[in-house]
Amino acid sequence: MGQYDVHVFVCTSGETCPSQGDVEQFVKYLRGELVKAGRQQDVRINKAGCFSQCGHGPMIVFYPDNVWYAGVQQSDLPEIVQSHILGGKPVDRLVYSPGVKGANKTKDAH
Repeated sequence: MGQYDVHVFVCTSGETCPSQGDVEQFVKYLRGELVKAGRQQDVRINKAGCFSQCGHGPMIVFYPDNVWYAGVQQSDLPEIVQSHILGGKPVDRLVYSPGVKGANKTKDAH
């Protein structure tokens, strides 16, 4: 196993994620919850660049689980923490599965 058991990437740049939610606050919240749970040595929360899925955000990606979340709202974060980060079970209603590999920008994204 690598340095961390779970690595969580929050898109904080790109064309649309920063305008679709307060993604910087997402990072702060997730990091704070890890500290409260004493899991900061096991789970790493990182700011990330664009995932080339513009228009589907805000997006969060978990590795090694290869779980992608789309349309995440601030109100979804406690469930993501409890279910996925602490419980190991993805939040199915937020899982992003476009069915096509690679870039999947919406028509509205520039």
